[in-house]
Amino acid sequence: MLFTHAALNHFAKDPAVVRFHDRYYLYFSQRYNDYRFGIGIAVSDDLDNWTVCGEVPLEMPYEQHGIAAPGVIVLDGCVHLFYQSYGNGQRDAICHAFSADGLHFAKNPENPVYAPKATWCIGRAIDADLCVFHGRLHLYFATRDHDMRVQKLGGAWADLSSGFGRDAWTALADQSLLTPELKWEGECIEAPATVVVDGKIYLFYGGSYNCKPQQIGCAVSEDGVFFRRVSSEPILPCGPAGAWNSSESGHPYVFQDDDGRIHLFYQGSADMGETWYLSRKEVVFENGLPRCIG
Repeated sequence: MLFTHAALNHFAKDPAVVRFHDRYYLYFSQRYNDYRFGIGIAVSDDLDNWTVCGEVPLEMPYEQHGIAAPGVIVLDGCVHLFYQSYGNGQRDAICHAFSADGLHFAKNPENPVYAPKATWCIGRAIDADLCVFHGRLHLYFATRDHDMRVQKLGGAWADLSSGFGRDAWTALADQSLLTPELKWEGECIEAPATVVVDGKIYLFYGGSYNCKPQQIGCAVSEDGVFFRRVSSEPILPCGPAGAWNSSESGHPYVFQDDDGRIHLFYQGSADMGETWYLSRKEVVFENGLPRCIG
């Protein structure tokens, strides 16, 4: 356990981390006293000790109910933040903002910039994650079926020079890229978290809804579209009774540092979601299979 937001009732979810200007920046979901969600910012010099230093303001009409679930990537010396509108049910979609300092963000005037077609899902998009693959920016996200019951993953891509507005995105497929199938995944696969290793995309994900418990699985793809699970069991399960993550180890984010080491950040709860904490483990690959250590 590394981090929580003590000033906001020990609540920090949905981590996303980048290295920028020789420091580490953590973006996370926080909950205000009026129960709206927002995005907080913390900084660190060592990935272990974090100091809250800012937040993304709720200032646009599409943000009136809140924002959450950040995904970040550094491109050409700029931090690009992709996040979801919150509290709008099937109308929630992915928004984009960018920053030259990691703290102050200009929001894309075309926000929300992406939601999938409602032909294969409800048309909702949350839990954005980004990676550069074959010279394009891949966006992975969670959505739901038309009954708003089953959570599953979709994807889109954009040219790196596009500006990432509404017209920049092309669906990777007009169907789900990964949907719950295993018993422990319940009715939910969400929170995609990607890293490119040896020319393949490894996609970590949260299986089952929050505190059911949610646990972390992994799938791999050679083309960024067709994913196969690396194991039928969680890569990172929830903790035992009494542990800080006994209710959940979920909502992963994968960060590869400049030295090549790969870190899996994730959220945990011990009280069925009343409080939330963030932690991390290092990921190593052996014969093409990921394993969490530490």
